[in-house]
Amino acid sequence: MLFEMGRPTGQGNEADAILARADELGARLAALRAEIGRVIFGQTEVVDLALTGILSGGHVLLVGVPGLGKTRLVDTLGRTLGLDTKRVQFTPDLMPADILGSEVLDEASETGRRAFRFLPGPVFCQLLMADEINRASPRTQSALLQAMQEGHVAVAGHDRPLPRPFHVLATQNPIEQEGTYPLPEAQLDRFLLQIDLRYPAREDERAMLLATTGAHAPDVTAVLSAEELMGAQNLVRHMPIGNAVVDAIVNLVRDGRPDGSGLAMVRDHIAWGPGPRAAQALMLATRARALLDGRLSPSLADIAALAPSVLRHRMALSFGARAEGVTLEAVIDAMVARIGA
Repeated sequence: MLFEMGRPTGQGNEADAILARADELGARLAALRAEIGRVIFGQTEVVDLALTGILSGGHVLLVGVPGLGKTRLVDTLGRTLGLDTKRVQFTPDLMPADILGSEVLDEASETGRRAFRFLPGPVFCQLLMADEINRASPRTQSALLQAMQEGHVAVAGHDRPLPRPFHVLATQNPIEQEGTYPLPEAQLDRFLLQIDLRYPAREDERAMLLATTGAHAPDVTAVLSAEELMGAQNLVRHMPIGNAVVDAIVNLVRDGRPDGSGLAMVRDHIAWGPGPRAAQALMLATRARALLDGRLSPSLADIAALAPSVLRHRMALSFGARAEGVTLEAVIDAMVARIGA
């Protein structure tokens, strides 16, 4: 649905219904952010980006050094969103069956008949935390590809649907690379956002120390249910969006491809750029960010805020660019500047 002259185009009743649903959901999302803030100190931008990814119906890759609260963030999101959450600690010896599940041979005690029974793995949940996903072998990493893209997995020749909604929140340590297997580009592209975590501000770190080392640690309760979350995700796809924002998304993504970019910095320093899935991710994420912020329609500012998280894992610097000290962040900033945000 496009957005023109201050209100959605199309049927009046449909537009009014979207407005009413957005207003109602805005209050719930404000309460959700407040509940998360009881246990996640600072990191407001990280929390908002993670919620944006989930509201968009996508998967999120969290990158940061140990001890920044990545695991706690995922656990808190699962509980406040009312989702069935499971965690897998990825290691080099983890096998695909450890994630997907396997069939076992059962024998009935009364009749002695034998039959295969499927034991579902941890992927059969609504929110899967893939901790240090780059420590697993490529074979195990690939076990998540079908699940992340299609919402079902094939085990023993049978397609088995996953619960809905289904989200993967994976973590990576950007420092220690010994014994790791970098994710292939095809799997990185399945993550709607890559969120880089920084160290907290001094006052936030002080508040966290006081709250988490006492006798009574803060806890959270569910603010939304899984059904309400799916309703919010459906609303995101119905939110109006302006022609100017659509054109800016298309121009931004196409500018990141070295073979046709109008930006010399991209042509000279980028080995490969974002595909159409990046534009789809940015389209959904801008709508979700606007809804999270209490606005009906996204703006160019939403594109500028989300571009690094959408693009940084979908682009690669050339060898020469790395040798010259060029950063991907600088390239993305130059691309964003061209859309006038």
